[in-house]
Amino acid sequence: MPAILNVIVAALALAVLASGCGKDDEPSNTGEPATQAPEAADFPEPGTDSIDEFVAEVGETNEVVAFPSGGVFEPGKSRFGFGLFDVAGPQIDDADVAVYIQDDKGGEIQGPFPARTESLEVQSAYKAESALEDDTSSVYVADVPLTESRETRAVAVLRDEEGNFTATNFQQGIPVRNQPAIPGEGEAVPSVHTPTLEDVGDVSEIDTRVPPSTMHEEDLSDVLGEKPVVLLFATPALCQSRVCGPVVDVAEQVKAEYGDEVAFIHMEIHVDNEFDPEKPNLRPQVLAYGLPTEPWLFVIDENGDVSTRIEGAFSVAELEEALEPVVG
Repeated sequence: MPAILNVIVAALALAVLASGCGKDDEPSNTGEPATQAPEAADFPEPGTDSIDEFVAEVGETNEVVAFPSGGVFEPGKSRFGFGLFDVAGPQIDDADVAVYIQDDKGGEIQGPFPARTESLEVQSAYKAESALEDDTSSVYVADVPLTESRETRAVAVLRDEEGNFTATNFQQGIPVRNQPAIPGEGEAVPSVHTPTLEDVGDVSEIDTRVPPSTMHEEDLSDVLGEKPVVLLFATPALCQSRVCGPVVDVAEQVKAEYGDEVAFIHMEIHVDNEFDPEKPNLRPQVLAYGLPTEPWLFVIDENGDVSTRIEGAFSVAELEEALEPVVG
C-alpha cells in the first residue's frame, strides 16, 4: 500500500470518533503565541530500560488515545505534532503532556520532551462554511531529537492538576528515516505548474473547500524565485484524520495580512478530488514533492529555497513566525 495511504488508513481510527476540518465556536486564540510548554522537571525521569515498564510504572490509561499529526520523521531535531483524544470522542486540548521515545530494539529511553499547545482556531471570517463541530481545535507540539534512522516507540505522559501521571502509547509507530525526495529547509523546491482559476472552468475542480480558498491566483512556476511563496498541500474535504486540522483556513487568515508580499498557493492532493484507499490517485505536484502524507506547508524564500516546512496541523502564529525570515 502506498505510504500516503498507510498514514490515511491508520488515521481512520480517529474518523470513527468524529470528522471534519473546523469548529463552529468563535475562536479565543487566533494568532497569539502558543500556550507555554510545562517544565521537563514536572515529569518523571525514566528509570527503567524498557519503555513498556516505564508506562506500567507511570500508570497506563486506556481512556486516552494519542496520534501524531504527521507520518514523516527524519533524523535530527523534529517538530513532533500530535493530538490527544478521549476514547469517547472529545479532543483533550488542555493537558500538561510530555513525550518519551525509545528505539523499538531497546536502548536508553529519552525524555521528557514537554509539549506546547498551538491553537488551530481562526477568525470567523476565514472559517470554511463546510467546517464541522467536533474537529481538532489545537495541536500539541514537542521538540523531539530523532537522532537515528530506526523504528522508534513513543509515549505521551499526562500530568493532572494534582501532579498525578498517566501514560498512553501513540497509536502509530514512529519510523525514523531520511526522506531525500521531500525538499528540506535550505533546499531548492521543484518548479511545477500549479493550476489557477484561469486553467479550470470551475474552481471546485482544484479546491475541495467550501467556499473555495482564494489561493489559486498565482502559478508556482511563474512566481518561484521572484517572491516568497506559501505553498500548502491540503485537501479540506477529503482529510481523513482529525489531526490534520483546518490548515487552509489558517493560511487564508495569514494571507489577509501578507498577501501583498507573498504568493499563497493551495494545492489539492487527489486527481479529480477523488480519494480511493485502494489506489494512489495523487496529483503530479504531490508526486514531484515526494509527499507520502498530507497536509504539508512549505514557506519558500525569494530564491526558491525552503525556509520552513511543516507536516500536519499548524497554527496562525506558527505560519506568521515562519514568514518573518522571508518578508524581512
